[in-house]
Amino acid sequence: MNNPSHVNHSTIYRIAVPSPLRRLFDYLPPINGSTNDSTNDKDLAPGTRVIIPFGRRKVVGIVVSCTNNSNFPRSKLKPIDTVLDSTPLLPPHLFELYVWAARYYQHPIGDALINSLPSLLRKGDDIPVQEEKYWQLTDLGKGLPETALKRAPKQQQILNLLQQQSHACYELSVNDLKRAEASSSALKQLEEKGLITSTTKALEGKPLEEQENLLAEQPLTLLSEQQQALDSIELHDFNPYLLYGETGSGKTEVYLQAIEKILRYGKQALVLIPEISLTPQTLKRFEQRFNCPIALLHSGLTDRERAIAWNAARTGQAPIVLGTRSAIFTPLKKPGLLIVDEEHDSSFKQQEGFRYSARDLAVIRAQKESIPLVLGSATPSLESLYNCEQNRYTKLTLTSRPGNAAQPRWQPVDIRKANLSSGYSRELIDTITETLVAGDQVLVFLNRRGFAPTLSCHECGWVSDCHRCEARLTVHRSPNRLLCHHCEHMEPIPTACPFCHSAQLQCIGQGTERSEEILEALFPDTPIIRVDRDTTRRKQAMKEMMEKVNSGDPCILIGTQLLAKGHHFPNVTLVAILDADGGLFSPDFRAPEKMGQLITQVAGRAGRGDKPGTVIIQSHHCDHPLISNLTHDNYNAFCQELFRERELAQLPPYRYMAVIRAEAVNGEAAIEFLKHCRQSAERLLPATNNATSTNISYLGPLPAPMERRSGRFRHQLSIICSERKALQRMLATLCPELEQSQLAKRVRWSVDIDPQDMT
Repeated sequence: MNNPSHVNHSTIYRIAVPSPLRRLFDYLPPINGSTNDSTNDKDLAPGTRVIIPFGRRKVVGIVVSCTNNSNFPRSKLKPIDTVLDSTPLLPPHLFELYVWAARYYQHPIGDALINSLPSLLRKGDDIPVQEEKYWQLTDLGKGLPETALKRAPKQQQILNLLQQQSHACYELSVNDLKRAEASSSALKQLEEKGLITSTTKALEGKPLEEQENLLAEQPLTLLSEQQQALDSIELHDFNPYLLYGETGSGKTEVYLQAIEKILRYGKQALVLIPEISLTPQTLKRFEQRFNCPIALLHSGLTDRERAIAWNAARTGQAPIVLGTRSAIFTPLKKPGLLIVDEEHDSSFKQQEGFRYSARDLAVIRAQKESIPLVLGSATPSLESLYNCEQNRYTKLTLTSRPGNAAQPRWQPVDIRKANLSSGYSRELIDTITETLVAGDQVLVFLNRRGFAPTLSCHECGWVSDCHRCEARLTVHRSPNRLLCHHCEHMEPIPTACPFCHSAQLQCIGQGTERSEEILEALFPDTPIIRVDRDTTRRKQAMKEMMEKVNSGDPCILIGTQLLAKGHHFPNVTLVAILDADGGLFSPDFRAPEKMGQLITQVAGRAGRGDKPGTVIIQSHHCDHPLISNLTHDNYNAFCQELFRERELAQLPPYRYMAVIRAEAVNGEAAIEFLKHCRQSAERLLPATNNATSTNISYLGPLPAPMERRSGRFRHQLSIICSERKALQRMLATLCPELEQSQLAKRVRWSVDIDPQDMT
């Protein structure tokens, strides 16, 4: 990318435009008057946002480079309409990283670059000014005695907070009120009474060097393993670490103390977490520890909130940035540390559109910014463990839980030929009863929401299939409906079979709704708390459920994988896994790894307090090597078994993989396109098993594991190669060719580099 300091009248700008085309577009410099004076006398730097005419509309584009040549006559080129930024919003090294990412993941560069910005900036808007509300006493409020509102204790608390300060114009900020756990309704009532008044001010963050009283609470005393891990993290250069810590071993405390060190150096920390559901509890933990602004970035924010948080990170006003997958694109003024918590989680891989991996981009970003990277997990991905074996990462291990907490005891229950009571074995029911009698809590894990996965006719065998997908409609009871979990198609539950008109309809199998109903019947005096996507849709629902659990009273939690990650339930002493066999026989080669990670993570919720924990795992295949490794050995033994299988099959991490997917209303069109893909790819890089040359193999076209989804037939072509560079070179030539193909116009197609989900 070149950026000459003075305008050349022959300058042509290469601009990325949000479109499905894998190319840049050439434009002339803006005509005088369409930009501000500061940019009139020099070329636009890469990363500058501009408004350009594109077809019949005007769109926001991003300058990528400038040149003196074009494949089109200069007379055919249009000028830039408006320059939006006097200086680029992104530092050059990050902009280069995002361009590299678009090329590595074989995605249209304009779509990739524009999606690295907050939504407001994509639309061409300016960065909104960050404002904060403050409250202070009125003259009437200053004259009240300290016990004037003793009948309204929440109002009295706020009044006392303001009255106890010696400054005449003392103000309370939003953060002050959060720390004091003040009530928003109490604030409103005080304002209505004329005792306090509010003002709004533009927020001016202190430079990091001036942060005083950094800690709101003192750090915990580290165990020797934690201290050794913390001391091993070199904070002044690029060093990738895998913090491999057993569930409950205190990885978060290591993160917090490493972040403290970075903040005292006047630098910033970026922390990525996998799920939006984990954000409130993680944010609370950080706010309890640090007296400094924390920028929060996730999909639950409004466009304005997200833009403000993004800019607080970019300008250095927020020393700590906490976010989900897309936060990897957030610029930092003084980058100091990058942390990816639960690095194994597939949520870090975007599954639609720009299919980037936030975890993998974190490695490249940390290298470009010369800062340490900490990947943390109790169940690391095979790729990260392999990188440790290859000495690319440094492995830091935590095996002990703080205090009296110990790892839970596994108890496999073979349910072959067993008489189950609605999915529950006699051993499990008895153990749940004993746990509740002892005053403890129980977590029941079933990774299937809804009431039952199938509705069937007992007379003729009719099954409630989705007419748009190769899947069955799931029965839901609240509200009553049949729902496809793949395309969201919904219809009422029939009162009779649509074929034979029999009323003998039966629900087969069970989901979390049905399991909740069964538990309520078995344990009528015990609160049952269901946690799945249906019960947590409301904004505060998850927080309210966690407060009930953390009260410590005996209860049964029943839920999906939302319960598996990051939660600390000190009173849960029994975890029950109802169906552990889901990942053993899947067509996705990654399914066993995901199964082992999920089971281990769920099991880690047991015994995190002073009492020992037990994990009951129901399976039809207790003697299967993978189940046996998890229950009798540990996660490491489980991974070694998977490594042997992957090496024999020459699958990742021993090889590099790409999947080209195509879907169409007519399945033959998708097959035809992928056949053309394979022929073109084999012409560029012929298949070979010769050990002296690049080893590459092609598989397909084959139907996707779910061939029909949302009314479209899906097929895929898998490419596995021994050399990453050779695979990238071939795809870089192949994708533009496919884009020009007539067959491509009949299908939707995409390229998935380093795929994490084959289904």
